[in-house]
Amino acid sequence: MPDFGPARHLPAHHHTRERWHNGAGWTRRILRLPAGDGWALSLSIADIEETAAYSCLPGVQREQVLLSGDGLRLEFTDGEVATLLPPHQRIRFAGDRGVTGVPLDGPPVRAFNAMWRPDMVDVTLLHRPLVGGMFCFCDVDTAWAVYLLGGSARVSAEGEDFRLDGGDGAWLAAPGRRRFVLDGAGEALLLRVQRTGTGLAPAQ
Repeated sequence: MPDFGPARHLPAHHHTRERWHNGAGWTRRILRLPAGDGWALSLSIADIEETAAYSCLPGVQREQVLLSGDGLRLEFTDGEVATLLPPHQRIRFAGDRGVTGVPLDGPPVRAFNAMWRPDMVDVTLLHRPLVGGMFCFCDVDTAWAVYLLGGSARVSAEGEDFRLDGGDGAWLAAPGRRRFVLDGAGEALLLRVQRTGTGLAPAQ
């Protein structure tokens, strides 16, 4: 896994819109580390406008969270059927499993996608309310990604200070041990990203 790089603001208006890997839908890319096809971590928002097969991604683990719409049914080729309902149900599955996404009661459906290569990083996804301050501890082996579902928040640390509105993201990383404060009101998805094989960083 290459260096996590610096902390940075990921505002919604900078998300890159691109075709799915299999051409069956559209996604808005929030973050890809490193850039290019050899990524270890990819965060994006999928706009699912019709029944569509997902891309097959061997060696990738993925977690999907419903953001908006009446719901999403996932039909796996091995026979499993899972339904994501509002407000923010989620599912984790291997990227090489064949699956088709079916919007419930018609489109559009929007979903948050976290995808990573487990031989390079481990990812823990948390859904948390924001009521006041929350700490995210980073070091050379641990970084955090934030996606603000709603409300507003401020991210601050020594030398860093930026504001998040609903739909914005942030990448929190540092070359050494560092504490970031996420302060606001609303709710967020928090992703702890850890180099594979290292211990977990403390968080509260």
